[in-house]
Amino acid sequence: MSFDVPDDRRYLESHEWALETDGVVRVGISDFAQDELGDVVFVELPDEGDDLAQEAEFGVVESIKAVSDLYAPVGGEVVAINDDLFDAPELVNEDPFGEGWMLEIEPDDPDALEALLTADEYEAQIA
Repeated sequence: MSFDVPDDRRYLESHEWALETDGVVRVGISDFAQDELGDVVFVELPDEGDDLAQEAEFGVVESIKAVSDLYAPVGGEVVAINDDLFDAPELVNEDPFGEGWMLEIEPDDPDALEALLTADEYEAQIA
């Protein structure tokens, strides 16, 4: 099976993705992760203004199959959360790289993304 792995973002081994735009990092889970989870029924996210450490747990995604912790690809302040997921958690399944995004972080270290997996490295991991 082939999964979508956009090459404009970086990835954690735990299947979160990070996309930097204008100094803010948007975070979600990969196509592979949402497929493994099955139908997402609940998402727990931090509050805006929370400080996260890189690779620290920031929330939970719950599906009909499992409950999985979510990990921050970069450390910094949460500047936005995707409120749509509280009423429509299925967006994580339907559009994991678009409408199913989870939060945005203003990173403490703008270079932190460089330490994450590239799309090619992530594809090799899930192959």
